[in-house]
Amino acid sequence: MSMSGASDPAPTKHAARSAATRSALIAAGRELFATRGYAEVGTEEIVRTAGVTRGALYHQFADKRELFAAVYEEIEAELTAQLAPGALEAARTGDPLDALGAAARAFFAGVRDPAVERIALVDAPAVLGWDRWRAIGLAHGLGLTETVLQAAIDAGVLAPQPTRPLAHVLLGALDEAALYVARAADPDAAATEAIAVVDALIAGLRRPA
Repeated sequence: MSMSGASDPAPTKHAARSAATRSALIAAGRELFATRGYAEVGTEEIVRTAGVTRGALYHQFADKRELFAAVYEEIEAELTAQLAPGALEAARTGDPLDALGAAARAFFAGVRDPAVERIALVDAPAVLGWDRWRAIGLAHGLGLTETVLQAAIDAGVLAPQPTRPLAHVLLGALDEAALYVARAADPDAAATEAIAVVDALIAGLRRPA
C-alpha cells in the first residue's frame, strides 16, 4: 500500500509486463516452430524474434520444450474455442450426434492447416511424449465432447451410458485419424477416408428408433 492508502500499481504493471513477455515468446515460438519445426529452431532466434532477452525466456519457461508445450496448449485452446459454440448450439437445437459429426469434420479442417499440423501432429507427440500430448488434447476437448454426448442421451438418440469413457474413445479415434492423415503420402485422400470412418463410428452410436 502507498502512504495515501491506494494500492501500489507496481505489482499490476509487473504482471502486465510479464504477461506481455510470455505472449511475445509464445507468438515467436509458434511462428518459428510452424515454419521450420521444433528441432531447427534455437532459443537465440526465439528471443530475437520476440524482442526479449534470454533471461526473460528462462524466467517464463524452464526450457524450449516448455515453450513449445505452451504453444501447443494455445493451439488446442483455439481449436476448441472455434468448435465449441457451433457444436453446443447444434446439439441444443438439433440432433446432437449430427452436431458431433460436424464438430469432428471441423476439427479435421482445423488440424490440416499446415502450421497447426506441423506443431500439433508432427512435432508435439515426439517433443512432449505421447502421454503429455494426449493429456493436453483431452484437457481442451473432453468437456465439450462429454457435453454433446450427454445432450445426445437426453435427446434419446444415444443409449444411456457413462459419457467419460465414450468421450475418451472418440477423442482417441480422432487423434489417431488426424495422425494418419498427417503422415499419409496423399493427405487429401487420407482425410476423405478418415472422415468417412469417423462418420461411420458416430453413426454406429445412434440408438435404434
